[in-house]
Amino acid sequence: MALRLLVVEDRESLRRMLVRALEGEGYAVAAAGDLAAARAELGDGQRIDLVLSDLMLPDGSGLDVLALARERTPAPPVVVLTGFGSVAAAVAAMKLGAADFLEKPVDIDRLFRLVASLIEEERVEPVFAPPGTAPIVGAHPRLRAALRSLERVAPTESTVLLTGESGTGKELFARALHALSPRRAGPFVAVNCAAIPETLVEAELFGHEKGAFTGADRRRPGRFELASRGTLLLDEVGELPLGVQAKVLRVLDDGRFERVGGSVTLTADVRLVAATNRDLAQMVAAGTFRADLLYRLEIFPIELPPLRERASDIELVARHLATGISARLKLAPFELAPDAVALLAAEPWPGNVRQLANVLERAAILAPGERLSAEQIGRLLGRKATAGGAGDEGAADGGAGTPAAPAAPASPASPASDTELERLRAALRDAGGDKRLAATALGMSYRTLLRRIEEHDLKGYPRYRD
Repeated sequence: MALRLLVVEDRESLRRMLVRALEGEGYAVAAAGDLAAARAELGDGQRIDLVLSDLMLPDGSGLDVLALARERTPAPPVVVLTGFGSVAAAVAAMKLGAADFLEKPVDIDRLFRLVASLIEEERVEPVFAPPGTAPIVGAHPRLRAALRSLERVAPTESTVLLTGESGTGKELFARALHALSPRRAGPFVAVNCAAIPETLVEAELFGHEKGAFTGADRRRPGRFELASRGTLLLDEVGELPLGVQAKVLRVLDDGRFERVGGSVTLTADVRLVAATNRDLAQMVAAGTFRADLLYRLEIFPIELPPLRERASDIELVARHLATGISARLKLAPFELAPDAVALLAAEPWPGNVRQLANVLERAAILAPGERLSAEQIGRLLGRKATAGGAGDEGAADGGAGTPAAPAAPASPASPASDTELERLRAALRDAGGDKRLAATALGMSYRTLLRRIEEHDLKGYPRYRD
């Protein structure tokens, strides 16, 4: 059976050309000239393997098409066409889950290669692992979009700013970017700006001469020198003192710096990647981060989605982590029952993948070789066991024939925390009750949002109740 594509383009001549070209490659192609027609095609129940959509439509946009595509199960990859030559518009689309973008006029050969690679990508295990790097696991559109952005910028010398909450994998992304770059044979040097005392940050980054300060008993190269011909990651870049920010800006401007206590001007041959979990624009407004440095760092920003916004990936991530953790600890591998996976997928994970890994490491130590239930995982998450549940410790205190004290009635375990409830409320308020817009803002499918609304008793919120 031929793979089926959907082309959404309002200009008839271009739409017909794209349809003919793709049909010539053996694809079955449906076409739509506006958002209404695209909605009908995406809602008719027929299989769609990929969507190609113009960014600007007469009754909507390609982002609306993207939101509709993400409601399908499985969600097809979406490629956005833009005639504006605007990287900002393309990056915005990819942040919302677009697989890639093409600029008009469309290069047909590149279109063919992109469609083939995306469709093939949907058939393989969702593990991204350039040679020599730890794998990045997940199939969620937002993660895929971030990875595709990484692949685009890696071969260049552009400065990259990785943003996202703590534990989302910013260093993994930086190492993957280095591995895919022309500098891969050079060193990868990472420095956590938040872990260095403020008085030592400048010397740590730029080095120092002997006698530059008390305890400087020898010349010491800094991280910019150690990363020569390679990649330097400035993690938690928002923690840099203002004075050091000025010196980093100079390196980005002309590649020059001096060691602390030195007078010789040195040249830095590095590709800089910065990472932060803070809102640098807000810091600029507060006067704690230099605006000119932010402009130089965010030449190519890549936003990493939090784990709670790609809940469909949690099973993949959890099973991958569980296998690796058991192997590292030399323990019998444990399994996760379906209800345990469902519980993990419903958690808000403020610490993201790092927090999930910690929970699974405790599971590996406490229950090697076992098949863990939701109740057992719940205990690891700090929840009280239900009466008579597996592993109930009440009976352990009594001897043979001594009944355990009755357990206090347990409250029904909510499938998500109050944090998730507030996120759902905020998204629905911001969207004026429009659930499709709220689902897009939350990074989840429309059906998932409907299920969460049902679970949290939010029907009609906020239009008809508040």
